[in-house]
Amino acid sequence: MIYCKHIPKIFWLLGLAACTTHGTVTEDQPLSLHWEIVASPYGDTQRTLSRLTITNRSPDTLSATGWSVFFNAGEVEVFGNDTLVAAIEIVNGDFFALYPKEKWKPVPPDSSVRIQVLSRKLNNVTDIPKGFYWVSDSYPGGVPVPLEVAPFASADGHEIALAARVHTQNELIYAAPGKPLPPIIPTPNAFVTGESIFRLGPEVAIAADRVFRREAGYLRDELAGVLIQQPVFVEDHSAASITLRHKEGLPPEGYVLVVDSHGIVIEASKPAGAFYGVQSLKGLLPPVAWQTKQTGMALTAITINDAPRFGHRAVMLDVARNFQTKEQVMKIIDLLALYKINVLHFHLNEDEAWRLEIPGLPELTEVGAKRGHTLDDATHLMPSYGSGPYVDNATGTGHYSRSEYIELLEYATERHIRVIPEIETPGHARAAIKSMDARYARLLAEGDTAAATRYLLRDVDDQSVYRSVQNWNDNVMNIALPSTYAFLEMVVDELIAMYHEAGAPLQTIHFGGDEVPNGVWERSPAVHRLLTSEGIPHVDELWHYYFSRIDGMLKSRGLYLSGWEEIGMKQAEVNGARRMVVEPRFAQSNFHVDVWNNLGDNVDLAYRLANAGYQVVLTNVTNFYFDLAYNESFYEIGQYWGGYVDVDKAFRFIPFDYYRSLEKPAVGERLTAVGRANIVGLQAPLWSEIITSPERMEYLLLPKLFGLAERAWAADPIWAAAADDATAQQSYAADWSAFIHVLAKQELPRLDYYRGGYHYRIPTTGVVEKEGRLHANVQYPGFTIRYTTDGSEPDAQSPIYTTPLPAAGSTAFRVFNAAGRGGRTIYWQ
Repeated sequence: MIYCKHIPKIFWLLGLAACTTHGTVTEDQPLSLHWEIVASPYGDTQRTLSRLTITNRSPDTLSATGWSVFFNAGEVEVFGNDTLVAAIEIVNGDFFALYPKEKWKPVPPDSSVRIQVLSRKLNNVTDIPKGFYWVSDSYPGGVPVPLEVAPFASADGHEIALAARVHTQNELIYAAPGKPLPPIIPTPNAFVTGESIFRLGPEVAIAADRVFRREAGYLRDELAGVLIQQPVFVEDHSAASITLRHKEGLPPEGYVLVVDSHGIVIEASKPAGAFYGVQSLKGLLPPVAWQTKQTGMALTAITINDAPRFGHRAVMLDVARNFQTKEQVMKIIDLLALYKINVLHFHLNEDEAWRLEIPGLPELTEVGAKRGHTLDDATHLMPSYGSGPYVDNATGTGHYSRSEYIELLEYATERHIRVIPEIETPGHARAAIKSMDARYARLLAEGDTAAATRYLLRDVDDQSVYRSVQNWNDNVMNIALPSTYAFLEMVVDELIAMYHEAGAPLQTIHFGGDEVPNGVWERSPAVHRLLTSEGIPHVDELWHYYFSRIDGMLKSRGLYLSGWEEIGMKQAEVNGARRMVVEPRFAQSNFHVDVWNNLGDNVDLAYRLANAGYQVVLTNVTNFYFDLAYNESFYEIGQYWGGYVDVDKAFRFIPFDYYRSLEKPAVGERLTAVGRANIVGLQAPLWSEIITSPERMEYLLLPKLFGLAERAWAADPIWAAAADDATAQQSYAADWSAFIHVLAKQELPRLDYYRGGYHYRIPTTGVVEKEGRLHANVQYPGFTIRYTTDGSEPDAQSPIYTTPLPAAGSTAFRVFNAAGRGGRTIYWQ
């Protein structure tokens, strides 16, 4: 149950976790909270001053001792004279505790106390603390506390200015782009349309060469979902309506699709190519096919000759910070397959959870896959990202059993998607560390010291002091311990066994490698013994030692190493300062690096690594971090530390000259011929810190995914290499308009119903005031703007906007798709 009774409508539209969303919350809660932003920024700081009101809803007086309120937040502290009344202290990570101090006055029933709170600047609703619960002598296990959030009045002017900017951006989309619209997304390399028609009716017969039997079976099942009668297989190709034919000489993922008055033929040299031909055929079907089963569909003649630009077209799903079920991951796999994404990078562990059953290490899921109230992590991990006090919460707790993971692998393999498992090490590993601590404690209590230390991931005598970027002080494996490598070998071998049983390809395992903080290992006796015995001069050199061992372990099993960019870097002194530079010793080791950092001095990092010899997957934060908010609205969910990412950011990305894709001009090292050959593909991560539901996952993924699919598959557009800016801008505007028309008229309507429908983001209305009247427009042609003038939220029965409205009073605008679902409301007053 979600308690959000008094949260303003503009919050409710997004289903925000600004209220307690885990556990059962009722009207008779002992406490309730009200969060109100007073000033943001506060004075000349980059911080926000807020007012937290605690109301006693219980029949008893809230005393000055014996209780604490726990919650998840960024940097936050009590401010001013209120520091004598209460304190807020970090427990670990994003987990904080508020408790009374000496000046706290007992609070009678139905009374309140107000506390001033200073935090980092709250730029959008994502930043508002969440997951509040009360622990007291009466409620030692914790009870959720409902949080009401006041609308941020100071954001109104900002929202109006943003709506005007959206209006200007929407005006750039041509009513008629002046060029043939792509028949499908991603845009094929070449296509020619004809005038004849082929009717795909219920009597469909499919024939396939033996090598494509599996793809033909998939096609039959897909068509059975849109036709009133399931297609049949026939052996005689001349009797088939649809033929899958083997043809040598085509690229491995390439295909030729021909639709004419006689039927449909898909030619390919490999099963993957045949599969993508099937996806293109599905893209030619009318969107309504997935809404209601059809008696028949008319397809216009077309010939498509197609193959991908990059062989590595990836989306990374983080299910560690917040969990998603097997069924939801399968739904995402179907989405990726539809748009020819061929890699699922699966982020399975983090500081906040371990999500995969490993036989022989039960604590990984018995302890590491659960979150709930605790201060010692002995039986489960502490709450993160608002997961609350109960271990049965839907996103903090959860894992995939071995059989479920094998089922996921089989499902992805059938759809020609490689699943790259990520076992994040040596940092971001708190869940694994705490799980092995629980194993250590259990076996030590049983008197089996040797077994207890076999897979231990920390030096029990380590006195090192550090804080990770996410504020953890105990989240890094100790890479001097033999037990750490025993643990990793155990995990790797179990993964290999799962892939073998699933018949799924496994060429690499991703070992993370990012964000290991300064100070780690410096006071570890085990580390100092290793430095002495191996002749390693400095703790910094342990990086090379660690990944050399991991590389050797993987190569001995026929695998190569993947990781974040840091696996190809090292600490060095540059112009008197320590910074990360390219590590030359691994350059020819077939390391595959996902390079996300193209900010500041690292704008050219991906090209530097590629030029040095690393295999690079472009994962640029400015264009492909799909967990970033769509725009600067205070009410738009999403991170923003790396900027803002809408569908256009991925669409305009130029892989071999991405400086031209940036909003602000930048220069850096250029790609060499060698470096260009080392760019293996593109990837978009979807980190899950704020993804507390399947709807949120889909909201942040779509429609951004279309831009990634286009740039990873389609050929370089004209504007990517245009010599002058005017030509580039004109060409880009035409392509962008055509792309938006295809999304609005074909792809988004398809996704209203495909696989039960996806909760893609419906854009907000562009609104601008001109000469006393409000002019509104929408990004997607064919979507409907509805409005109200009485302060209420528009619904599917509200008047349709057709002409400018008087700029007086309160007017609300909301965009609706063809299925009648509305987006976030824009209030103008």
